[in-house]
Amino acid sequence: MEMQRKIMARGDRDRLGDLPDAIILYILSILPEGKEVVRTSVLSQRWRFLWKSVAVSLNFGVLDYSYDERTKKKILAFVASINRELHYWRSCEKIKAFRVFPVKYKEYLVKDYDFWVHFAMKVANVEEFTLKFCIINFPDCAYKFPQFTFKNTLLRNLVLGSCQINPSGSVTWTSLVSLSIGHLKLTDNMLEKILSGCPNLESLELDSVLGISRLEISSVKLRKLIILNDEIDCYCQWHDEDTHPLEIFAPYIQNLVLSGFLYNEIRLQQSNVASLATAVLHFNVDFIEFEDEEEKLEEEFRYLEELLLSVGHVKNLELGPLCIECFPILELRGWRSPPSSCKFLKLNAALKHLDFAGIYSFLQSSSDLETLVIDWNNHNPIDQLLSYTREVEQSRRFEAHKNCSLLHLKTIKIINFHGKLIGNDLVLRLVKYLLENATVLEKLVIVAKYEGSDVPRDYVEVEQEFLSFPRSSLHASVVFCYR
Repeated sequence: MEMQRKIMARGDRDRLGDLPDAIILYILSILPEGKEVVRTSVLSQRWRFLWKSVAVSLNFGVLDYSYDERTKKKILAFVASINRELHYWRSCEKIKAFRVFPVKYKEYLVKDYDFWVHFAMKVANVEEFTLKFCIINFPDCAYKFPQFTFKNTLLRNLVLGSCQINPSGSVTWTSLVSLSIGHLKLTDNMLEKILSGCPNLESLELDSVLGISRLEISSVKLRKLIILNDEIDCYCQWHDEDTHPLEIFAPYIQNLVLSGFLYNEIRLQQSNVASLATAVLHFNVDFIEFEDEEEKLEEEFRYLEELLLSVGHVKNLELGPLCIECFPILELRGWRSPPSSCKFLKLNAALKHLDFAGIYSFLQSSSDLETLVIDWNNHNPIDQLLSYTREVEQSRRFEAHKNCSLLHLKTIKIINFHGKLIGNDLVLRLVKYLLENATVLEKLVIVAKYEGSDVPRDYVEVEQEFLSFPRSSLHASVVFCYR
């Protein structure tokens, strides 16, 4: 009781105001939005100006509107609200990041775009800047990134989408460590000029960038390269039939991601990516644009063979559904999966149709494998591939791989598991195969996903079935997780 009276007696004190400045600033710095930081100024007289010393991030999301006669009014109101807010943020001592996502480039808003860029790079001196137009324009109708931006020694992370980048002079981005540019056309010389002005760049992302035929990265600091082509419709419209394959010379990169609709072939040679440790190959194929589907598939098969050879030395490998589904077709034609040095392998598979034969095929060539992760996603299998092989042929190939020993495989994880015991014979066969052939296996983890509060009875049956399978490793445990 006495303690309670003492606490009540101190109730009129500003206990928050008694905190040291360093602690108060730390509390403010972990708030997710800049506006929330400003609102704290009403908490006490002492906090009134503290918010100005906090490094905040300004995020302006996409305006959600329908395209009607009132669209322009809504756009102007949205832009005006951003401009008003930036006026008040001028007094903030440190703005760490500025991110804005205009819906679509509008010529009558160029001065506003210029104001945002100037505020971020000249007034706020941000470390992170994002200007990404959500609806993609053709390159000649895109926003022209101002020339003054190419001289900046404070910027560390830059993301530009559907912007024209054409520096008239040299580029000075000496502090930049991460650069992402997308939906634009460049030339080899222009890209070389940009990279030469980023001596400390560590990560480069090119998203649907056309016009370049040679990507040479000589910097020892640039370790991650991501090449994406996800916007299929715009890419087809921009695509120039005379565009040559993209050759990559990057002896020091360690992490490579190739993803999306890769219309232009990316040429790799193992000697040109000798330091590569991690590779992600996650392709899609669109057959609408190609009259001869069979010819297109033949091209994809050949391309996949070349890529697998070029990344055969990596220690960490991730493959998308198309790669896995193509393996058995290539094998039926006499192709053998090249030896792989990977110790960590992630397979994104639908676990139906051609996937199983593809998994068996690749495991046979991965004798050093220690960790296998299978992400069972709801990918739609490519119907065009089914005409190349039959289930009988898959079974024959499975029998050929049946006695393959996985001598170093210690960990297996199947994530996003779903489905009933009945109708998942192929899944059960895969798990049984892995348990029988992984002679030093320590753990098989199955992470099942389901909706609702109670675990479905079907999953309990699947778990019991898995636990009953024989194991070649005496120390192997089978763990079934639910989420």
